[in-house]
Amino acid sequence: MKRFCLTLDLIDDPESIRIYEQHHAPGAAWPQVTQHDIDCGILNIEIFRTGNRMFMILETVDEFTFEKKAEQDAANPIIAKWEELMWGFQQPIPCAKPGEKWVLMDRIFKSGL
Repeated sequence: MKRFCLTLDLIDDPESIRIYEQHHAPGAAWPQVTQHDIDCGILNIEIFRTGNRMFMILETVDEFTFEKKAEQDAANPIIAKWEELMWGFQQPIPCAKPGEKWVLMDRIFKSGL
C-alpha cells in the first residue's frame, strides 16, 4: 500500500466552506466519484481542515500513479463535473504550479521504526 499526503486551500469564506463540507458529509459525495476513486486504486481518502487549509491522506494500491489517475479522470465526464463543482470552493496554495490543485507534500519527519 502507498500513502500520499496532499494540501489545498478553500476560498476563505465561511458559507462557502460550510457548503463544501456538506458535499463531503457522510453519504453526500457522488457515488460515481467514490466508485471512480476505488476503480483508480484508491483504498481510502481522509480530508482534514483547519481554517481554509485542507490536508488529504490517500491510501492506494501499490500500482497507483497520479499519471494513470489523471488519464482515468480525463476520460470520465462525471469526474469533470465534480471537479468543476469543487473548484468553485477551492483555490491553489501559494506554492502551487499553474493549474495544480492538490499539492503533494513531502514527509520531513517520521518517528518510530
